[in-house]
Amino acid sequence: MDGSTRRVRVACLVAAALLGWTSVQAAAPPHLRKQGSATQLIVDDQPFLLLGGELHNSSASSLAYLDKLWPTLKAAEVNTVLAPVEWDQIEPMEGRFDFTVLDGVLKQARAHDTRLVLLWFGAWKNSMSTYAPAWVKQDTQRFPRAQTRAGVPQDILTPFAPATLAADSAAYRALLAHLKQADTQHTVLMIQVENEIGMLPEVRDYSAAANAAWHAPVPAALTMYLAAHQDTLQPALKAAWQTRGARTSGTWTEVFGDTIDTEEIFQAWHYAQFVEALTAAGKAVYPLPMYVNVALNRPGKRPGEYPSAGPLPHLFDVWKPGAPSVDVLAIDTYFPNFIHWAKQFKRPDNPLFIPEANHAERPDAGADAFYAIGEHDAFGFSPFAIDDIKGGNSSLPQAYRVLKQLAPLINRYQGSGKVRGFKAPLSYDGDVDAAPQQVRMGGYTLQVSFNAPWEKLTPAEVQTRGGLVIQSGDDEFLVAGKGLTIVFGSADGAMVGIEQATEGLDDKGRWLNGDETHQGRHIGLPGDAYTIQRVKLYRYR
Repeated sequence: MDGSTRRVRVACLVAAALLGWTSVQAAAPPHLRKQGSATQLIVDDQPFLLLGGELHNSSASSLAYLDKLWPTLKAAEVNTVLAPVEWDQIEPMEGRFDFTVLDGVLKQARAHDTRLVLLWFGAWKNSMSTYAPAWVKQDTQRFPRAQTRAGVPQDILTPFAPATLAADSAAYRALLAHLKQADTQHTVLMIQVENEIGMLPEVRDYSAAANAAWHAPVPAALTMYLAAHQDTLQPALKAAWQTRGARTSGTWTEVFGDTIDTEEIFQAWHYAQFVEALTAAGKAVYPLPMYVNVALNRPGKRPGEYPSAGPLPHLFDVWKPGAPSVDVLAIDTYFPNFIHWAKQFKRPDNPLFIPEANHAERPDAGADAFYAIGEHDAFGFSPFAIDDIKGGNSSLPQAYRVLKQLAPLINRYQGSGKVRGFKAPLSYDGDVDAAPQQVRMGGYTLQVSFNAPWEKLTPAEVQTRGGLVIQSGDDEFLVAGKGLTIVFGSADGAMVGIEQATEGLDDKGRWLNGDETHQGRHIGLPGDAYTIQRVKLYRYR
């Protein structure tokens, strides 16, 4: 290399250093990626198991207030905090944006090595429009409200107003554009679009614009989807459509019937279309993963008695074609029958993500996390009110400490059929089904109980127990959780013994081939803490 060539090369290296270039290509923004039957969240080009907690609604609106919460959040063992971004705070005057608070939240999260999921509180939050800016709230002509059947205006923005969609979309685009510039570290992993959309106290909006849309034809995008997916449609929607001849054109009543259920379908479509426009506008600027969340419907309640028309399971086949840019329809669950709902939100076209799971201090929070991640390939779990955690010894922090150790293995085996989760089902009324559960993994059968043979537990104690099993080799398993008793059998009739059971993930833990395995009869996880055991099996006849 001659002197002039060397000088040019040195000059190029200096320029690259000054501009922040490196020889390593920058990581792609966070995104979702399929792995077998699972969908994983990819962060800095690696799978990321989101162990989160959602703040109270107002906790991130003051930087001074949030700064005092970090010891609590770190004690909760979260790797991700879910925090709102409020439309009225970032755009107090139309077209003038102030991201001071958001930038402060980003800075604090980075200082504490914690990721963020941002919740966009735009046109709707819990059905209402309380986070819209004053210039929106005060202008009812430009930004009209939804109305009851009797014509009474509600404090709810209607999705049938183009000006509302335009204003909300402009703010959302501005948010994503700012994140693209201000968050090159990828602190923000996902965005929630609006919050728990749903119509109250009626099934749908009865404003003039809504009524005009009600009498218009059903959009072809919906009927074409129904025709293409008729074998897998949700039963109630399928029945309503097929009973009337599976029509591909007509008004809402002609296609689905003149019922309250049709009115909910109609409202759901227009909510989904609003969200689709918002999501597409944001992704055009910065394509982070985006999801919508939903408040569940109570048994026996009619639409409007619960928040009508949100992305509930019986409306998935309306929301999927109505908002195809949305990556996940996510569950917010405050009911005891967590397993019943979690099963419905995991579909081939919808990964399981739980952004709001009851209260962080609940004694069964950790068991729910293990079950969702193990049984349904959830890529994230996050209870509400994480700032209420009173220390690191409650259920959730204990569970997260163990799940963090397991995360590399969970990420490796998710979607392969080699991970299973266990928790005793509860009914809506709180009745527990503590019967043993049996599954097959490879050449082995597993009978999983939530108590040891000598234990007599109350239903409340049973529901705090749960865990997961990873098959890491032909005869090797990792068992983790709290309070599980597992008896291994074989699928071919051979007898099965425990060759070795070891505490923890490394070789430093105790060997447990004595009383702890009931002299080789079963694997038992203690009921007072979350633990891990490595198990090697052998066969004999």
